[in-house]
Amino acid sequence: MTATIALVDDDRNILTSVSIALQAEGFVTRLYSDGETALKALVDNPPDIAILDIKMPRMDGLELLRRLREKSMVPVIFLTSKDDELDEALGLAMGADDYIAKPFSQRLLIARIRAILRRAEVSQGGPGAEEPAAETNLVRGRLAMDTARHRVTWDGAAVTLTVTEFLILETLAQRPGIVKTRNQLMDAAYHDDIYVDDRTIDSHIKRVRRKFRQVDSTFDAIETLYGAGYRFSEE
Repeated sequence: MTATIALVDDDRNILTSVSIALQAEGFVTRLYSDGETALKALVDNPPDIAILDIKMPRMDGLELLRRLREKSMVPVIFLTSKDDELDEALGLAMGADDYIAKPFSQRLLIARIRAILRRAEVSQGGPGAEEPAAETNLVRGRLAMDTARHRVTWDGAAVTLTVTEFLILETLAQRPGIVKTRNQLMDAAYHDDIYVDDRTIDSHIKRVRRKFRQVDSTFDAIETLYGAGYRFSEE
C-alpha cells in the first residue's frame, strides 16, 4: 500500500520541494504550513509518518508533538537546525523517531522514511514480522538489539536511539573488536552516496555514548582509536 507522509513546515519552499521528491518515490503527501492546522488533521486522519519542523510560529514542532502524543503514536521525524541539540534531545524524549538537520539531503530523508516504515510494519505484524526472532536479534554481552524493530537494551534497560544512531551501533556491534573507520560508518548509516563529514559521525557516537551512560554511568563499550575509527568491545 502507498504510504502517506504529512509535512508540517512554515517554509513553503521546503514543503513544495520535499513533496515533489516524495511523490516521485510513490508516496502520498499532505502539506501543512503551521502546527495548529496540522494537529487536528494528524489526529483525525493519521498519516503513516509525520515530518515536523521544530521552529514554527504559534505552535512549534515540540508543542505539536507533545499534543499529538496525547492521542496518537504516528511516527515522527523532526527537521532541525544544526544548533538545536537541546530541542533534538527533548523531541526524542517526547517520542520522536528521528531527526534530520537542515539543510538536508532529500535522499537521506527518503531513506529514513523507508527505515521507519519497515520498523512500523514489523511492529504491527506486517510481512517483515514473519522473520524468525533469532535472525533479527543481535546480542553482544550486555547489549541486545532487535534489528527489525530498532529496539535496544543494555543490561535489560531500554535505550532510545534514532535510526541513524541504531545503524551506526549495529555496524560496530556486528563484529566486536573490529575497527570501523568513519567512512565505513557513514556508508552504513547514510547509504546512497550521501556525503557527511567526519564530525557528523563523531557527533552521533557522542550521542550514543551519552544515551547509554544515562542507564549505565560506567558504559565504555564503544572505543575510539584515534586516527583509525571506532570499535565495539564486547564485555
